[in-house]
Amino acid sequence: MAAPMRRAWQGLLRAARAYHAPPPRRKPGGVYRPDPDDPLTPVWQLQPAYEAKLYGRHGSASGVDPARLWPGPEKLQELEAEEREWFPGLREMEAALDKKEQEEERQRVEREKLIAANMAKMPQMIEDWRREKAARKEKEREAKARRAQLLAEAQERFGHKVDHRSAKFQELVQEMEKKQRKELKLKKKQLKEEAKQKAAAAAAADPEPVPVSAGAAEPA
Repeated sequence: MAAPMRRAWQGLLRAARAYHAPPPRRKPGGVYRPDPDDPLTPVWQLQPAYEAKLYGRHGSASGVDPARLWPGPEKLQELEAEEREWFPGLREMEAALDKKEQEEERQRVEREKLIAANMAKMPQMIEDWRREKAARKEKEREAKARRAQLLAEAQERFGHKVDHRSAKFQELVQEMEKKQRKELKLKKKQLKEEAKQKAAAAAAADPEPVPVSAGAAEPA
């Protein structure tokens, strides 16, 4: 099965190699020129590239004016810009390479400075992290102890264990917070009164001296 298929493919390949496209249509009197008024004329045969191809193949016998094949000012500027972009000169390539190397060097220096600065901050960052971790653990311990205290008070008040997610426990928490705020407010008021009393006592113990007028007579 494989041998007949292989022979068939080889025959097709030989036929493809032997194929040659027919030459372009020619008028009886000379070189074929596409008719722009003929709707059957392909669009690509009406382009300047096709005229350049005809002139390159048949020369002056093609009837193509070579002056028309030269690009106009706008097209020439476009071609020059494209050439500068895709095929820059040696100086432009060296300048671009130098600029790229300078940019890479600048980025490398900035990266090294950033690494050095971060390494210098590392001990302080580690110390801050440890301090924050200790503070967080302390808060967790305080919250745990506070919840255990509230659960004990709730059990003592209600005579049975209370779930910390229950409405009774939440009411107890609000009541205790309200009580603590009241006690804190009272304590601040007491400290303020004590400060006033101390200030008044200090003023009474150290009276201000009476100023002597400039016109008073000196003793004889």
